[in-house]
Amino acid sequence: MSESSRAHVPWSQRLYVRIYAAMLLSLAVAAVLFAIAWQKNAESRRIGPSLESFAAFAAEVLPPADASAEEQQQALARWQARSHTDLALYSPQRKLIAEAGRDLPPLSPNQTASGWLDGGPPVFAVELPDGRWLVGQRSHHGRRKPPISFFAALGMIGLAVGLGAYPIVRRLTRRLERLQTSVEALGEGHLSTRIAVKGDDEVARLAGSFNRSAARIEALVDAQKALLANASHELRSPLARIRMAVELMETQAQPEMREELTRNIAELDQLIDEILLASRLDAAGDAAPAFETLDLTALVAEECARQAGEIAVEFEAAAIDMMGDARLLRRMVRNLLENAKRYGEGSPITVTLTRSASSQVHLRVCDGGPGIPAAERERIFEPFYRLPGARERDGGVGLGLALVRQIAQRHGGDVRCIEHAAPGSCFEVTLPT
Repeated sequence: MSESSRAHVPWSQRLYVRIYAAMLLSLAVAAVLFAIAWQKNAESRRIGPSLESFAAFAAEVLPPADASAEEQQQALARWQARSHTDLALYSPQRKLIAEAGRDLPPLSPNQTASGWLDGGPPVFAVELPDGRWLVGQRSHHGRRKPPISFFAALGMIGLAVGLGAYPIVRRLTRRLERLQTSVEALGEGHLSTRIAVKGDDEVARLAGSFNRSAARIEALVDAQKALLANASHELRSPLARIRMAVELMETQAQPEMREELTRNIAELDQLIDEILLASRLDAAGDAAPAFETLDLTALVAEECARQAGEIAVEFEAAAIDMMGDARLLRRMVRNLLENAKRYGEGSPITVTLTRSASSQVHLRVCDGGPGIPAAERERIFEPFYRLPGARERDGGVGLGLALVRQIAQRHGGDVRCIEHAAPGSCFEVTLPT
């Protein structure tokens, strides 16, 4: 997207603005909840009315300072029973006069004004108008628990932030996950992959850009395939005219020249045929193949019989049935045999066909040639790749083994160059039955 088009996007549609607003809203809700929790917790820590009012009330409830210790004890006990508050009464000289309820901490000489004893709750100390001191604490069974603890408040705040941010974050990540899945599908070769564009933010615009890029890539690849197929097809006509010209000049041309021309024409014809087949396989893509039931044993035997030279054939069963395209499988076997014949340097070719316990068919074609270095055993399946030092007169254009892999993968299998005890190279095709 260009800078000018980005400038016309409303601020409210910007993705980072939405995320930022969601976080601010979550923090605002968390602040409100924290304030409420703090207020409730602070209220639970108060001792009720102001200390001055409490001191005046205590002076009216308790007997005067010159009353007997027994009277003060009885009055203190009655008050403790009604208020469920542990109480202790001290003289102006800070000597204990009476107490009711549980034992309380002694009045500290450092307590010079009404307030919390030792600087904090839950024990309070109140100086009465006549100089006496009243120390008290709400009893456990009569004291209400704080409506909410500090840790519970933190938990509520975290829950509020999580609930507020989750829908926004999940919506964003879900759209990014769909985008990731589509990118991976495009990378795997599914060029028709597109993403549903929803919204008008950065992710939606990225999805639109992806769709446009995927459409351009698909169009370019289709054009390349069409160009390759049409060019290969159009080469048939001049190739036929060249072949006819060679036949007409058969009596005039030198045998060496005629042989060279014939070989070049055959090589060009093979190249065109393999390019056309590779183009058709690429164009088929993920389309469901039209397979039929066939006898793979008979198919391999027929292709071996077509080849000149010594071929040792070993079949595990008289018939191995599978679903496949007979024309493509014949081409796969033929390419393997021609490759072994071309690079085997006249050595015997061994063909084995077996079925494994996992219901897979293994076709192995081996020769006694110089073999293939371990570092090149995967690269030889790349289109138009030839081993270093390969001579042009050996024939082949580097598409035969690439077609073998394409056909094997088209049938749900694969091919690899494997190690074996004898010299030479050995190719193994694995196919499902």
